[in-house]
Amino acid sequence: MNSECGLGATYLGGGISGFLVWAPLINQVEVHILSPEERIVPLEKVSRGYHYGEVLEVRPGTRYFYRLDGNTERPDPASKFQPEGVHGPSQVIDPHFVWEEPHWSGILFSHYVLYELHVGTFTAQGTFDAIVHYLDELKDLGITSIEIMPVAQFPGDRNWGYDGVYPFAVQNSYGGPDGLKRLIDACHQRSLAVMLDVVYNHLGPEGNYLQDFGPYFTDRYRTPWGSAINFDGPDSDEVRRFFIENALSWVTEFRVDALRLDAGHGIFDFSALHFLQELGAAVHEQAERLNRRIYVIAESDLNDARLVRSQELGGYGLDAQWNDDFHHALHSLLTGERTGYYEDFGCIQDLAKAFAEGFVYSGGYSSARRRRHGNTSKDLAARQFVVFAQNHDQVGNRLKGDRLSALVSFEGLKLAAALVLLSPFIPLLFMGEEYGESAPFPYFVSHSDPDLREAVCRGRREEFAYLQGSDEPPDPQEEATRQSASLDHSLRHQGNHRILYEWYKELIKLRSEIRACAGLSKDRMEVVCLEKESTLVVRRWGREEQVAAIFHFGDNAMSINVPLPHGRWLKRLASGENRWHGPGHDLPTIFYSDGKVPVTLTKHAFLIVSLQPED
Repeated sequence: MNSECGLGATYLGGGISGFLVWAPLINQVEVHILSPEERIVPLEKVSRGYHYGEVLEVRPGTRYFYRLDGNTERPDPASKFQPEGVHGPSQVIDPHFVWEEPHWSGILFSHYVLYELHVGTFTAQGTFDAIVHYLDELKDLGITSIEIMPVAQFPGDRNWGYDGVYPFAVQNSYGGPDGLKRLIDACHQRSLAVMLDVVYNHLGPEGNYLQDFGPYFTDRYRTPWGSAINFDGPDSDEVRRFFIENALSWVTEFRVDALRLDAGHGIFDFSALHFLQELGAAVHEQAERLNRRIYVIAESDLNDARLVRSQELGGYGLDAQWNDDFHHALHSLLTGERTGYYEDFGCIQDLAKAFAEGFVYSGGYSSARRRRHGNTSKDLAARQFVVFAQNHDQVGNRLKGDRLSALVSFEGLKLAAALVLLSPFIPLLFMGEEYGESAPFPYFVSHSDPDLREAVCRGRREEFAYLQGSDEPPDPQEEATRQSASLDHSLRHQGNHRILYEWYKELIKLRSEIRACAGLSKDRMEVVCLEKESTLVVRRWGREEQVAAIFHFGDNAMSINVPLPHGRWLKRLASGENRWHGPGHDLPTIFYSDGKVPVTLTKHAFLIVSLQPED
């Protein structure tokens, strides 16, 4: 077997392609070449259930199926491109690409300001190439990294991306592998890093033929989205190899800078070496070989610090994880919602703990779960958490997919932005958030199977049955549902949308300019919770600088005695001022503190001040 060949079809040059597929359930695998001349070529069965062969006159562009035991034909499980969709033939591609920025090495994760986007709705065209037009604008805003929702081939041409069934193949309707490379290259030319969302906890239902090749799935565990991946049962070594090789292909061939692992809590592995630990180590080793900064970030609702603890301390050694608790604490305070998981939140103290530690639930009893939840994150570094006021899950998994802009006031939006961007954690914005996009982001798919389409619609209705209202979620199959999610970028130049955009830009600028904020540290920070005043005071300091951020969640204007160290404090930014279309209650430029400072704050107001050196 050629050492150059990874899984799938590899073009070896000279008109020769190698084919490698793991199919332990199959006695004979043949490659059915469809073009330019149709023929069938048998592969040799080698060790551990693999089948391999090198085929002459197979160049990039050639389309093929695998024929299993002489009858069933299926696309390649490790297909690099599905030009005709999930049921069509796979295509051999040429991985060679001329990079305009060949020496990109990445940026420090502590410098990430993430911007999550969905390729199919970020622009009217819904392609990788169309995104490039907006990169300079994102760069000007202060974004340092875009996060792309999953692009592995899914059924149809419109989908959130979490129903992908070919992990190695880039979605054909978005522009395929070369389109993704052009987007990543354009980002790197602008010093923007790229994070890619990948799904290793399940595959989608339509076009999922992996079970015909081998035991990729297990019935020992269950996930809400489909069969669990076999990461710890018989033959699981080769399943693990499949997904780890996939991760390495994204960071190597496509030069992705970071991977966001979707729903890590749905990855079940009770072996001594957890799949996530093995995956993280493999990516980090590859980063060293490539001399690049590459990160692995987990999404998980377990509140488990082991994900990011070092392997020496018994952890999995991943670089960071999403912190849903921060979002839930913030959202419940701004909206007053108390249903579902928001039942566990609603007081300033929750947000204070999120700032001070990370997890709000660190072993305490959760009413929503009706059990204890989480473990302590006190010892974790601030840079190991990604926080947000909105993301695709928290918006899209609402009944109507309504954004925060449809739920809270303009002042509330400014307050939410300040909390996220001036936290000591890695901030993430959801596309359009920066100007208060009004379009919802409902769940949508484009399955071809009528029974599956009905099952998806029924599942969405059942998911929201607890609301006991007359409203139903939008039909995920309707084209109008997807169209409703398309961004209207022209809003950025209008009224309060323009002001909000400038507000985000100013906050990101402050985040980098104020050293006490730029240094992501929970140690050089004091969090004071004023529950009665509905106010949170976060004081941060560095070697020569000290700042205090005051976040007021009250529904009325209020005079608050803010605890601040003795000295003269300079106002840096205040959300209530006229320039930010606030209520117009201008605060003094200088505050003098004898230990406390009386400050009058309007509804949902934010203020940041810095300590001035003595004359």
